[in-house]
Amino acid sequence: MSLPSCALAPPASTTTEGAPTADHLPDEELARGLAAGDEACLAAAYRRWSALVHTLARRSLGDAKEAEDVTQQVFLGVWRGHAGYRPERGTVGGWIVGITRRKIADALAARTRRRELVASAGSVLALADPGRDRPETVLDRVLVSAELARLPAPQRQVLRLAFYEDLTQTQIAARTGWPLGTVKSHARRGMHQLRLRLEPGTPS
Repeated sequence: MSLPSCALAPPASTTTEGAPTADHLPDEELARGLAAGDEACLAAAYRRWSALVHTLARRSLGDAKEAEDVTQQVFLGVWRGHAGYRPERGTVGGWIVGITRRKIADALAARTRRRELVASAGSVLALADPGRDRPETVLDRVLVSAELARLPAPQRQVLRLAFYEDLTQTQIAARTGWPLGTVKSHARRGMHQLRLRLEPGTPS
């Protein structure tokens, strides 16, 4: 779901009748219109507060692309939650900042989860003692399977054998007939690509 197209449109100075548009409404009136589901007020709110939202997200996340994503999610949250907003409980700006903080927290939690997945995946690729206990689940398959599918075939094969069949690199070499050094190279390159795609802001 995306924002209504009016939210991204440039502001107009007046309506066709010459009356002020939502961009010129005081915050209180804009809040009432937003609570009522007026798309023009959503558009005005986006233009009025999106820069602040983006700045807060950029400072917290340190990544411009993630900040853009959070900004989009914030105003989707504003639109989806407009019926629950009560102007008498606080300013619309404060409400939007509150949504921003929650979305930033969600983004940070997701980033931590991605890093944990990558770390778990990396531990599986290391040579381990045969009797060493391993986690029952080393990857969130739903999250990672799409990224694995984008890898070159040799890298994808090595990582799938490691992730899904729980094989060590030595076992993968025996299964595929490739030299152990080749298996390690494919594993290293594949993991590097996963880190780039699963961890925003990771240097290449």
